[in-house]
Amino acid sequence: MEKKYVVALDQGTTSCRAILFDKSYRLIGMCAKEFKQIYPHPGYVEQDAMEIFIKQEYVLNQLLIDYNVNAAEVAAVGITNQRETTVVWDRETGIPIYNAIVWQCRRTADICEDLKNSMYNDYIHNNTGLVIDAYFSATKIKWILDNVDGAREKAKSGDLLFGTIDTWLLYKFTNGSVFATDHTNASRTMLYNIKTLAWDDVILKALDIPKNMLAEVKNSSEYYGDIIINCTAVPICACCGDQQSALFGQSCFCQGSAKNTYGTGCFMLANIGSQMLLSSNGMLTTIAASINNEISYAIEGSVFVGGAVIQWLRDELGLIKTSKESADLALKAESNGGVYIVPAFAGLGAPYWDMYARGVISGLTRGANKNHVVRAALESIAYQTNDILNAISKDTNIPINELKVDGGASENDFLMQHQADISQIPITRPEVIETTALGAACLAGIACGFYSSKEDIRQNIKIQKIFYPKMSRQQADKLLSEWQYAVRKALLN
Repeated sequence: MEKKYVVALDQGTTSCRAILFDKSYRLIGMCAKEFKQIYPHPGYVEQDAMEIFIKQEYVLNQLLIDYNVNAAEVAAVGITNQRETTVVWDRETGIPIYNAIVWQCRRTADICEDLKNSMYNDYIHNNTGLVIDAYFSATKIKWILDNVDGAREKAKSGDLLFGTIDTWLLYKFTNGSVFATDHTNASRTMLYNIKTLAWDDVILKALDIPKNMLAEVKNSSEYYGDIIINCTAVPICACCGDQQSALFGQSCFCQGSAKNTYGTGCFMLANIGSQMLLSSNGMLTTIAASINNEISYAIEGSVFVGGAVIQWLRDELGLIKTSKESADLALKAESNGGVYIVPAFAGLGAPYWDMYARGVISGLTRGANKNHVVRAALESIAYQTNDILNAISKDTNIPINELKVDGGASENDFLMQHQADISQIPITRPEVIETTALGAACLAGIACGFYSSKEDIRQNIKIQKIFYPKMSRQQADKLLSEWQYAVRKALLN
């Protein structure tokens, strides 16, 4: 039967999705299912890894049913995933010994502080490209081994496995026959040496994590194993962390090209080529999607609370009923009225890296109303993104003259225009904003021969809209100065 499609499994922070692409890179269909977020204590964020697998399997099968696709028509499956989220499971039973600890979780802040004050601080940064933070997987693994009864003994005897969500899904979809990850996900654990391309024995020893828990590291684009769909074996030919997958899907293949994904968090990556470069401005160095063992690096900055601030307006404050409503309310306010929201609900990420910062609303006056608050929430996403844009430009000494955007919140025209205004550069939104899934599909398609090359991908990415700055540099600088004043208040908490 003719191969007509590739499927991307996009396992995100709040939902599991399966997305169908054809030979022309067109998005044909999608199936999505949300899953439960668990908050056992303030600052703790967990998920049920078994629920994630079950719902990811469900959306895959439902996608093919909904769009009348025979599994034999699927050339390959590519997996892209929320990164850093940590699962530890029993090798024999395949059952997690604890809930998945999510990238947003801050429970290991104290462990991180101890590491920062140790001899390992510089070593970890110099060899992993990361800063020591509760964001990454390493200290989450340590916490599970230290806090689950019998876990450390089982780990030492080789009975426990660790994986980020990609590894967990690969393991479950292949009935335990594949225990692997890729360069991009490995580089987000704070255990992987991105110079030597190997798990780092020094860091493993420092955190007392047995090496036998760790997966084989492979290319982002290569054959991993088969998934059985309706009695048909379909090859899994890609595995890539969501942000690196989006970088690939945006065709940021050249040094200096950059993208920003507006999801639950915001993640900006700039391609820096084949030479590793450490940031001196609070950014991270990470590995971009790999093909044929060709390694390229990216500088990355992360905003912990991006689109999640809109969910907060809806679910916690009740100021809006739908995310789409936020743009309409923001436009009703002619300006932000001096109101700024710094949504440091889980600390502040790059370039501040303050685990203890907390959210603030500043500049409230008697005349402030919900329109100002909603506008300030949307603007906060753009301001945080701009902070990262500036820091990356300083690190690379390469001016970023265009920012490619994707993710759900990039559909918000008000937000995109504000981004262009304060950053003073064009903001380019593609026709297919699901570039995380597109990247995984492209990586899988290249590995199985369904797609021909990176150049072919570049030529076929269609632009939907470009937002150009309408604000003067002087006006933008005034707003940015007021934003920095609000950030200082958040950092004082």
